[in-house]
Amino acid sequence: MTEEKKRVLITGGAGFLGSHLCDRFLAEGYHVVAMDNLITGSLQNIEHLFGRPAFEFHQADVSKFVFVPGKIDYILHFASPASPIDYLKIPIQTLKVGSLGTHNLLGLALVKGARMLIASTSEVYGDPEVHPQVEEYFGNVNPVGPRGCYDEAKRFQEAITMAYHNHHGLETRIVRIFNTYGPRMRLNDGRVLPAFLSQALRGENLTVFGDGSQTRSFCYVDDLVEGIYRLLLSDYHLPVNIGNPSEITIKEFGEEIARLTGVEFKPTYQALPENDPLKRRPDITKAKEILGWEPKVDRAEGLRRTLEYFKEHVSEIMADEVDNKPRSF
Repeated sequence: MTEEKKRVLITGGAGFLGSHLCDRFLAEGYHVVAMDNLITGSLQNIEHLFGRPAFEFHQADVSKFVFVPGKIDYILHFASPASPIDYLKIPIQTLKVGSLGTHNLLGLALVKGARMLIASTSEVYGDPEVHPQVEEYFGNVNPVGPRGCYDEAKRFQEAITMAYHNHHGLETRIVRIFNTYGPRMRLNDGRVLPAFLSQALRGENLTVFGDGSQTRSFCYVDDLVEGIYRLLLSDYHLPVNIGNPSEITIKEFGEEIARLTGVEFKPTYQALPENDPLKRRPDITKAKEILGWEPKVDRAEGLRRTLEYFKEHVSEIMADEVDNKPRSF
């Protein structure tokens, strides 16, 4: 008699990160239940999984109600807009999925006896005064600023998750995700990497906010997924940073993208958005010591893989414009 597959629920399963997690857990032999309301996710990210007996998809808004029949061993809560262009458009929904959605899923985990991992973010550190950012740093966040809808939703998400862990004894894990990139990012999601790549491929000037001296640290998606997988199966319940500590200024990053795509670096400077972090680099000491994890894919290789994906999709967009058939990614 074969052993029954472990069953994992992945919310935001049709999104950038969620879809890669679906791939990983299927590869590891799990039965995957993906859930997404498709506000920012796309079925194109998971269409290659439809028809597989170990995969199922439910279109649902977790901030309203969550029901999944049968056993669930693990829940990974990745449902949330993650780009400023999205959460500034839908701030209330962003707050709801971080608060009500997390509450609903913690309740489901309690009923099912499941372990739950939540996707938190480096944004809980705000515009940090400690660099690099360590998990013990409480952050410098403006709760009433334009980014507050996302930052505070994630901070609340961490707080209620810890309350369920401490009060109910629920098995919980918290990953703080730093800037991540790779195939299946939306070209128009507003974040710097897809913005630079799509502008370069269209022959446009690259838009640099501020003077370009602000820094980011970019982690390739496969590395991130490996860290999340290890954290889920670990015994550690406090937050863990997962990201690549290789730090670069936005201007330098634009120059890298220009070289990669074979265009001249001609930046168009715009005002820095309010409360935009000036520095971002994870301290990954805990991830190394507790999970034995550190990133393996260097930025040059990760960008090459991502560029190939973007080239395919930019050509599709151009074809759609010719055919006058808009397509959503």
